[in-house]
Amino acid sequence: MSAPSAALDAFQQLVARLTATLHGRPLDATLAEALNTEHPAGSATYEALFAACRQGVAEGWMCAQEHGGIRYGRVLPADGATHGFSVDVVEMADVAGPHHTHPNGEIDLVMPLEGEARFDGQGAGWKVYGPGSAHRPTVSGGRALVLYLLPQGAIEFTRSKKA
Repeated sequence: MSAPSAALDAFQQLVARLTATLHGRPLDATLAEALNTEHPAGSATYEALFAACRQGVAEGWMCAQEHGGIRYGRVLPADGATHGFSVDVVEMADVAGPHHTHPNGEIDLVMPLEGEARFDGQGAGWKVYGPGSAHRPTVSGGRALVLYLLPQGAIEFTRSKKA
């Protein structure tokens, strides 16, 4: 289901206000610390993004695809409106997703929905992966939404080896 244009426009504007402050900054531990200081869980930015993601999921235009118990989808492409970041949102509950690499890095906003959900060990808040990093994204301790900001939309999924 496609997003209602007003809801998608509002979401894009919300994301753009954030990505304007991220464009050109190194994706590293310093950025993670800054995001968790400037926009921590409970802050206006965090709560607005969380509410928009919950709304998008409830309306069926966010996390509209499902595979292996993970709901997911690219919400916004990497373009000028989002300062070169794409936006993906996933909903996961006590599951590990597919292994992938981040050629340009990845910025994650972790939004627990149930239990004490953690994404790769991070509770409510921000986690940043630098360029060239890789992981198998894992939510443990409950259910969470995770918003991914990918510079230039770059992500490379690892092909599984068949026995």
